[in-house]
Amino acid sequence: MRITKDKITVIGAGLVGSTSVYAMMNAGIASEIVLIDVNQKRLSGEVMDLNHGSSFVPQVRVRAGDYPDCADSSIVVITAGVSQKPGESRLDLLKRNVEVFRSIVPNIMRHNDFPLILVVTNPVDLLTLVTLKLSELPPHRVIGSGTVLDSSRFRYLLSEHFNVSAQNVHAYIVGEHGDSEVPTWSLTNIAGISIEDYCRTCEKSENCVERERIFNEVKNSAYVIIEGKGATYYAVGLAVRRICEVILRNEHAILPVSSLIDGLYGIKDVALSLPAILDSQGVQKVLELPLTPEEIAGLRASANTLKSVFRELGF
Repeated sequence: MRITKDKITVIGAGLVGSTSVYAMMNAGIASEIVLIDVNQKRLSGEVMDLNHGSSFVPQVRVRAGDYPDCADSSIVVITAGVSQKPGESRLDLLKRNVEVFRSIVPNIMRHNDFPLILVVTNPVDLLTLVTLKLSELPPHRVIGSGTVLDSSRFRYLLSEHFNVSAQNVHAYIVGEHGDSEVPTWSLTNIAGISIEDYCRTCEKSENCVERERIFNEVKNSAYVIIEGKGATYYAVGLAVRRICEVILRNEHAILPVSSLIDGLYGIKDVALSLPAILDSQGVQKVLELPLTPEEIAGLRASANTLKSVFRELGF
């Protein structure tokens, strides 16, 4: 199949999907972006609004489409799904989104023989594995946005605490994009200086890293944002843009995306986030970090949490 080098298809014209397209337009990473949604009125309005800003950004063609239009795409991004209802369990939400994916994924495969699929819809780790099963693609071609956003939140909060640029803070959240995620404190550093060593020399040495508070803020950020304005979409849109940029530019950059784990740390048959090298083909390699025993135990517990929910789906 012919692949257009910098064509991206985004399925789902809701807040996350449309904001992701907006971020991609501003970054100039694609020459063509196709937006697909079952709500044709919403789709038409979003595409019109985006195109009205075309004179302010690098040249890009944004158009409304349907599944045949995802042919030749370098990346197909899935942001479509149902929202969680008040009082609805995570498993019930997952089951409803699985039904949505049972329609979406076969339609993608019908028109694109060997797509690279980026899953953004929550619960993202479980739906990444669902997409892998439904598509029967090689594992490196199915990626979830994972903890890319969580890690960015972690870096931001640490940068605020230490009053340094977030770009000089190096830190990962691993495992589930959700309540069982794990902060890798043992590897967190500022400009190559470990947190412990940095604390000994900084002005806040009396109470340098309030670890529990910072991690809880990372973990609960989405709840706070949703309570405040109904949904999260700006930061995740930028995260989607960054993942697509790395793939399209064949950067071999390392991002904590969700992908199938098959043996690392004794974890198998589950999709979760670990830092991975990304290139134009998808996940080139998942990295095995030198985690502490406590961090490994947390990662395994996160994997078991995801596995127990996935078993309920009957795949």
